[in-house]
Amino acid sequence: MAENNKMEKIISLAKRRGFIFPGSEIYGGLAGIYDYGPLGVELRHNIKQYFWQKFIADREDVYGMSAAILMPAKIWEASGHTELFTDPLVECKICHERVRADQPEAIADHEKTHKKEKVEWTEPVTFNLLVESKLGASEKTATPVYLRGEITQGVHVNFKNILDSMHPKIPFGIGQIGKAFRNEITPRDFLFRQREFEQMELQFYIKPNDAEGDKWFEYWKNFAFDWYLGLGFKKENLRFRQHESDERAHYAKDAWDIEYQTPFAGWKEAWGIHHRKDWDLSRHSEYSKVDLSYYDEETKERFIPWDIECSGGVDRAVLFVLLEAYTEDELGGEPRVFLKFKKELAPIRAAVFPLLKNKPELVAKAREIYSNLKSNFQFQTSNFHFDDNGNIGKRYRRQDEIGTPHCITIDFQTLEDDTVTVRDRDTGEQTRVAVSELAKVV
Repeated sequence: MAENNKMEKIISLAKRRGFIFPGSEIYGGLAGIYDYGPLGVELRHNIKQYFWQKFIADREDVYGMSAAILMPAKIWEASGHTELFTDPLVECKICHERVRADQPEAIADHEKTHKKEKVEWTEPVTFNLLVESKLGASEKTATPVYLRGEITQGVHVNFKNILDSMHPKIPFGIGQIGKAFRNEITPRDFLFRQREFEQMELQFYIKPNDAEGDKWFEYWKNFAFDWYLGLGFKKENLRFRQHESDERAHYAKDAWDIEYQTPFAGWKEAWGIHHRKDWDLSRHSEYSKVDLSYYDEETKERFIPWDIECSGGVDRAVLFVLLEAYTEDELGGEPRVFLKFKKELAPIRAAVFPLLKNKPELVAKAREIYSNLKSNFQFQTSNFHFDDNGNIGKRYRRQDEIGTPHCITIDFQTLEDDTVTVRDRDTGEQTRVAVSELAKVV
């Protein structure tokens, strides 16, 4: 398979099979905005649940929360975003389209549209990425607010609330998942760079000294890498990269990315681990006039904690999981496409088929097995699909293409001995399994 058209195939499959649609498509859409369909929302949910389980639910030293999207403008002044959350912008003097000056691929793509004309660009200017709005009934008295450019600040401004309500002992973390918004100059590469997206983050607060900082920074780097591997990635497709000093965010003492080897642009950021030191809590203490220090009962010290941040995009994880899972092979002498999801992430855990849809006894038995499976997995991140449309071969191919790990076929032998045929997505092998064992198998 040619890698240069893999992205096109993913985008086509995602729309055709109900994973991801262009946002507001019937009205012409919005650049950098996408909607999730029935299968996409399940895949996305499973990735988020995996983050929540590993980073928050399984740990005694991390608390979960969910902050509001709308936040006062002063928060973003304190965090440095109103001044420093910018990208360099250049404008084409021919058509006046604007692109990021630090994205040579965007500039090259634009210049291809002006093959017969010499493109000239304006000098770069800074462009702030925050999305501004107002709250209030009167234009004169309306309060300026921003749609948050990152979910991080929602944790920091609630630091005192967590201290007062949960009484944690340092070191401890606060994790959340939520939407963020950036007025990207040139959104591109499908889900990779959007204007509305979702983030998964952990802010881990530690004592303010270099030894603690180095220890926990390394710990969370490796923890995040292992988490990404747990999504089903080949190790050779992931790597660490340390930010150069001139590319670090304004708050970062140190910063590393976990990068994924993409077919569309080489190595691209999947996850960030940032040493934010005491930047955020100190600034919010200063601007809010509220003391955000921590008092250590054991040492009788009061200090502003340092923060180690783990941050990743949900949508980027969805995109990279789709790219990693996309597989073309031959089965039974015929070419096929299938998504080789790790089974815990698959939107559909198993599909249930009656061999023939015009045989009421087979349909009834298939419906019974389908209902029992759904009830056995109630409240878990598992979904099941009943399918009697078309012949068995077409149903298998359809389920392969959406990444369903197992297909369960109910036939006439099922009526005699209560066994079914279970087909494996990856190998196509079929085995006979007792209905009573199905829950264990899937």
